[in-house]
Amino acid sequence: MQKAHLNRYLAAFAVVITLGGVISPAVPVNAATRYKTVSTKSIKKTAYHKKSRRGAIFNKTHTRKVSNLTAHPNTTWYASKRATLKHGNTKAIYLYVKNGKGNVKGWIWHNYLKKGKAPFVLSKAKAAVAMDAKTGKVVWGKHANTARPIASVSKLMTLYLTLKKIDGKSSNWNHKIKIKSRGLVSMSRSAACGGFHFKLNHKYTVRQLYYAAFLDSSNNAAIALGQWVSGSNAKFIRKMNAQAKSWKLGRAHFVSASGLENSDLRGYGYAYGKANANKVSAKDVALIARHLIRSYPRVLKDGKIKSMKVNGQTCHNYNNLLKGRKYYRASLKVDGLKTGYTPLAGYCFVGTGQKSGKHRVITVVLHDENEFTETRSLMNHAYSYRSMND
Repeated sequence: MQKAHLNRYLAAFAVVITLGGVISPAVPVNAATRYKTVSTKSIKKTAYHKKSRRGAIFNKTHTRKVSNLTAHPNTTWYASKRATLKHGNTKAIYLYVKNGKGNVKGWIWHNYLKKGKAPFVLSKAKAAVAMDAKTGKVVWGKHANTARPIASVSKLMTLYLTLKKIDGKSSNWNHKIKIKSRGLVSMSRSAACGGFHFKLNHKYTVRQLYYAAFLDSSNNAAIALGQWVSGSNAKFIRKMNAQAKSWKLGRAHFVSASGLENSDLRGYGYAYGKANANKVSAKDVALIARHLIRSYPRVLKDGKIKSMKVNGQTCHNYNNLLKGRKYYRASLKVDGLKTGYTPLAGYCFVGTGQKSGKHRVITVVLHDENEFTETRSLMNHAYSYRSMND
């Protein structure tokens, strides 16, 4: 019993020597151990973030632990007071801190923190970028130049080339496309690859296919649009790559109009090229979105449509940052743009919005299981840069 008691005592009162030669206590494990205040003074509000994985926040007497720092991995702490606390014969400097929301606060040993705001991170996205839509400048990125599968985000290029072909002419919007491909009809009926149902030999207008591809992310509608634009699926994909090359997108390569991988398309007769998937970097995706928005701003109006009837079918927009949806935030004023998912690509999302007094932002997250939450965080972070101010 005496040995066990001694071990607890040593653990609770372990000490470390600071660089300045002052003996400072480690975080006590005995919550009943009291710290006495030697002196306290207010200081200018100063930002700090965690220096390492160690450390915890306590009340001033150290009789209650408020929280471990590991529970707040990317938090900026704001110090407003500085105190010298005494524990036994040991004195050490502590800071009184609060997080940004002010709901976590208490005292922490100064050596567990370092000055400056916590660096912004996205923990889930495998690649991401925030771009100033006005200047085309990337304000934040994570693996921004790494080409990755992008699933239905690919349809942004398909929509661009479709709108280029339409050229604002109502006759083109109303042009009827007859579905002769049994492969496209079969694809439209697939739970994994379809969505907007096709009938064999039925005629659909370009307008109908545009909304089916944009809002409902219909793969068969996107392929049908591509065939209308260029005459064949293969010619359209070559057009996609030619357009990417003309924009100097060095990390973009397309093998499908829809974003489906060849491993899925092969069964419907629409495989193309040697690669399995469209691969585009987050930065190049943002640049495609920027070209689309600047050349055809109507996509921002269309991108806010939450659902609509198209040829008797409901096309649902899966952008959950829109008003009335789960992740909506009024201040961000999100009005687009495109979701995407395949098992290979993961959840992908291209978002855009224009906060009051700011430039429009374009965000891209690729292979992100929390795509809307992280997009929201990324937008708010992008707006923190002065360069984004009007």
